Amino acid sequence: MSQGLIIEILQQAMMKVIMLSAPMLILSLVMGLAVSIFQATTQIQEQTLAFIPKIVSVLLAIVIFGSWILNTMVDYTQDLFMNLNKYIQ
Repeated sequence: MSQGLIIEILQQAMMKVIMLSAPMLILSLVMGLAVSIFQATTQIQEQTLAFIPKIVSVLLAIVIFGSWILNTMVDYTQDLFMNLNKYIQ
């Protein structure tokens, strides 16, 4: 197994991690921004107010994108195992 192949496998894995975590992170970011704007306009400075909407948005993202995330992970794992002979040599 060459050094270039190891780097390629790790690069693909990192790209999958970024791609699969993006929906949850983006929705959490948008929800946090909305709550921050709401807190700034109403001058409510409660720190715990931001956590519940973020948690709900992440759970909603998991429900919506869960099947896509699972299918992408299964496809990547199957591809990894199917090319195992190529990686060993």
